[in-house]
Amino acid sequence: MPVNDYYHTNAQGHLTIGGVDALALTQKYQTPLVVYDVAQIRQQFQALQHAFEQQQLDYEISYASKAFASVAMYQVIKQLHGHIDVVSGGELYTALKACFPCQKISFHGNNKTKAELLLAVKNRVGVIILDNFYEIELLKQVLAETGSQVQVMLRITPGVSAHTHEYDQTGQEDSKFGFDVKSGQAEQAFLQVQTSEQMELIGLHAHIGSQILETTGFELEVEKLMRLIHEWAQKYGYQPQVLNLGGGFGIRYTAADKVLPLETYVSQIATAVRKWAKKYGLAVPAIWVEPGRSIVGAAGYSLYTVGSRKDVPGLLPYVAVDGGMGDNIRPALYQAEYEALLARDPAAKSSETVHLAGRYCESGDLLIKKLPLPVTKPGDVIAMLSTGAYGYSMASNYNRVPRPAVVFAEDGQAQEVVTRETYEDLVSHDRFYQEK
Repeated sequence: MPVNDYYHTNAQGHLTIGGVDALALTQKYQTPLVVYDVAQIRQQFQALQHAFEQQQLDYEISYASKAFASVAMYQVIKQLHGHIDVVSGGELYTALKACFPCQKISFHGNNKTKAELLLAVKNRVGVIILDNFYEIELLKQVLAETGSQVQVMLRITPGVSAHTHEYDQTGQEDSKFGFDVKSGQAEQAFLQVQTSEQMELIGLHAHIGSQILETTGFELEVEKLMRLIHEWAQKYGYQPQVLNLGGGFGIRYTAADKVLPLETYVSQIATAVRKWAKKYGLAVPAIWVEPGRSIVGAAGYSLYTVGSRKDVPGLLPYVAVDGGMGDNIRPALYQAEYEALLARDPAAKSSETVHLAGRYCESGDLLIKKLPLPVTKPGDVIAMLSTGAYGYSMASNYNRVPRPAVVFAEDGQAQEVVTRETYEDLVSHDRFYQEK
């Protein structure tokens, strides 16, 4: 039965994920454990599809793989008839292993290697998104060597900064990504690509940031891109088939996050595109978006087991769990905030405020500062909410701690989709030094 809008419980009062008791999951798969409610992933993706269909626009929803990539995740997106955005050879290889349709893959990245471009071209990915002049020349080499042709987009930095953490801002002029408009780089890149008979420039791409909780940035992004398209239409007779506006739709991490419905983003974007197309006498292009966090973020849970506790008179206690920055570096990296609860009784009233500490040897390894909780004891399971984006994706083996398993839960059934690493996995790539 639902307790509130953000979690569910069963008859025993335990937290459930995808209809499965969280405590049963930890008993079977141990902790730390990453669990996804697959139905919630589907609901988010379908909500975006419905929003675009309501607008009667040609569109593509390209799941941003960097939020969470695995063979099973790509299988779900394939079932939903979605598109995916990959940013590395590793993500592309994983998609190929999942038998994802290559024509529905776009390949991003600001420093793609020749080997990665070869992998993309040989497998006929749908579109390569060019990020810099070096990459234009490198792709020309690959296409000449393989005798291939490919569709491309140009990544534009439109000079728009989203209201988000500085590490999550990507659309401003001072950014490592894309071709700047103001300096003329974007136009220079356009002219270079147009000279190639092996590249078809199907559109422009921009991304202004992540965890965006308003629409103003997207509206300004559309305005600047449509103005650029108008200029190129007048000078060169060029109009893109596709306008890719990136992702960044925000989700709820804590009660302080005032989240907009996905249809609000789509509606405002569609209105802005139509407005400027009409003003400039342009055809309305297909609209692509690249959601990642908004698809998987709130669907993910991190389950931890409580271990040690440190109490210091006059200070907040430290309650330590068996995970931390190795499986979720976001709190340490850019002070990301989360909520957490007691899996055996998520509705229990809090009786103290603690720092939820990780097990890694860093003072900054605090998953949640000033967390209200009921009194816990060793062996209790703590569930962190909305950890589905960029937690496992950014996981590491710091302190030689194995990465956790990942489980998909749906309709009361659970399935391990990424196995837990073992100590043997940790040393499997090590080699003995041969002393002379």
